[in-house]
Amino acid sequence: MPRCTAPVYGHRSAAAAARCPACGGRYGRSYGGNSSNGSYSPSSCSPSRSIGSSGSSGGSSRSTKPRWSGAGSSVWYTPEEVRALTPVRNSVEDLAKQPDLRDVFLCHAWDDRQGAAKELHDLLESRGVRVWFSEKDVGLGVPLLRAIDKGLANSRIGIVLVTPALLRRLPAESISDKELSALLARERLVPVVHGTTYEALREVSPLLASRSGLSTAEEPMPDVAAKLAELVAL
Repeated sequence: MPRCTAPVYGHRSAAAAARCPACGGRYGRSYGGNSSNGSYSPSSCSPSRSIGSSGSSGGSSRSTKPRWSGAGSSVWYTPEEVRALTPVRNSVEDLAKQPDLRDVFLCHAWDDRQGAAKELHDLLESRGVRVWFSEKDVGLGVPLLRAIDKGLANSRIGIVLVTPALLRRLPAESISDKELSALLARERLVPVVHGTTYEALREVSPLLASRSGLSTAEEPMPDVAAKLAELVAL
């Protein structure tokens, strides 16, 4: 009898589900969660990974282009990715008439400001994405909390960079915890898991872990940035 691979690969991605000899067929019908809000519906196999990776390594399951993907785009998606990201895209389009908004608010741990957070920021900006990033947007003498409050209010969507550093910071009710609380209140949030797992995130923030997102364990950071850039392009 085939054995479930969830403890090793997780089933938050279509690719991981398809690789599982025990659950592949069943997950093909139910994977991806509620299409109205992009959340994940738990099953008997414990999930530990996020949705998605690029078409360069995904095989036949990544053969879909969402309606917001440009004609010349080389990025491919699974149907589950499209369903999960569509509510966020709808929010982007609803806010399109407010031209002064930033495309993205980047929530990250303080420890990552010169590492993974800066890498993601630079990749997004190289693709023309306007990112609110505390390292460049909070000037000397400016109250940090008030600056963050304005940044959240003036951004179309939020990206939460989930790293080991963030998981250490959240229980201490740090600044990133306050940012996350504000982002969780809206359907405009995409988690990006980097250097950790959804299982570890679930121990700290079950609400954030329930949101479908992207993972650098399944695709490199440049591919994650490419999908995020397409998501907010108008």
